[in-house]
Amino acid sequence: MPKAFVIALREYNAAVKTKAFLISLVILPALIGGSVLMQWMLKDQVDTSAKQFAVIDRTPNEKLAATLAAACEIWNTGVLDPSGRLTKPTFIIERVAPSGDGPEAIAQQRFDLSERVRQGTLFGFLEIGGRVFDLPDATRELPGLPDAEDDAATALPTGDDRLAIRYQSSSPNYDAFRNWARPVINKAIRESRYIAEGLSADKVRAATQRVPLLTKGLTQRNPATGQFDEARDENPIVSFLVPGGLLMLMFMLILIGSTPLMQGVVEEKMQRIAEVLLGSVRPFDLMVGKLLGLVGVSVTLAAVYLSGAYWAARHYGYADLVSIEVLAWFLVYLVLGVMMYGSLFVAVGAACTDLRETQAMLWPVMLLAMIPMFVWFNVVKEPNSAFSTVASFMPNATPMLMLVRVAVPPGVAWWQPALGTLGVLAATLACVYAAGRIFRVGLLMQGKAATPRELLRWIFQG
Repeated sequence: MPKAFVIALREYNAAVKTKAFLISLVILPALIGGSVLMQWMLKDQVDTSAKQFAVIDRTPNEKLAATLAAACEIWNTGVLDPSGRLTKPTFIIERVAPSGDGPEAIAQQRFDLSERVRQGTLFGFLEIGGRVFDLPDATRELPGLPDAEDDAATALPTGDDRLAIRYQSSSPNYDAFRNWARPVINKAIRESRYIAEGLSADKVRAATQRVPLLTKGLTQRNPATGQFDEARDENPIVSFLVPGGLLMLMFMLILIGSTPLMQGVVEEKMQRIAEVLLGSVRPFDLMVGKLLGLVGVSVTLAAVYLSGAYWAARHYGYADLVSIEVLAWFLVYLVLGVMMYGSLFVAVGAACTDLRETQAMLWPVMLLAMIPMFVWFNVVKEPNSAFSTVASFMPNATPMLMLVRVAVPPGVAWWQPALGTLGVLAATLACVYAAGRIFRVGLLMQGKAATPRELLRWIFQG
């Protein structure tokens, strides 16, 4: 094994002294910082061109259309900054008389307006149902809406769109007009319902005022004074970003190191350099040396990134979310993950004769590495659910998903990441052994890539 350490040191020095390594040190912070900077610079870069919308008010006397038009005038005067520059788009309301109440007449009018949208003379059209003033069934609970004041209420169990507001456009992702018009119309409808029921609008508004919900951490006792410290405000976004950021960092470090390692093996094989190396070192020592060099490079990158992240977390008061325990588990799982996936990448490189062949053989390995990326959001939301627990013990996903569970407060029992480590260690040893068998045979083979059957034969028969 001493030769393996010599090779590892050589691989490490060759990697860290290249311009590519220096670039990789700054590329991730530069990408993140650049993304934040661009979002800040472009936050006011919106399309401010005037957009015309047709409004069909099917309520008696069409009062809601008049209310919307009056609110539109206020909106259009409020989109100007002190210098007179538009900061938001202006809306043009075109009131359209409703057609007959028959389904055919309504469908014809919707089609005609849709044609105008397709031709570009309208951006969209809004249709206010004729029965929107009807009181809803107070005994029916809208699914997912515990608060009756929520303007996002869209449940329509009867299927009667006369009880709803209908918006149609060829640009469904544009929500500025929709988000503006909905509360304006709903407020006017509520005021009309209050009057119809003989209620004081001011008293009802005060009675239905929402009570704020404060999201706090856990209360702690100060060991020095014995007093209870006020729990700090919790930011749910930060609670998602920290585990998600650690997972993305580990995924990137595995790919950043493993891909060049595979390419290097293929190039050494194509240029017959491997044959010279095997004259003085055993194949398994050569492969292990390359893997250890990869681990060194990945740990160096991780140390730089995590040091900066920990400093930023302490500066902004979120150090407990990036605790020393979390960082320690990150390094443990990073080493095991790099060894496990790196050995698979090395095996792919040894089994292929050129870089084009690696693309076909690499997708199963990439699929294994991508599985945690598909489910991490669910794991962060419910880290102690049965699904999250089982998924985090899958050896291919443990380095990432178990780390996510550890990073989400209050964490998990100590035996779970320890048991996960043993599972990943066993899987890593199996992958290194299998890759070593493939590496020994495939490194000297030329002509064509090995088939899956040949790979299995190399692993079990040599």
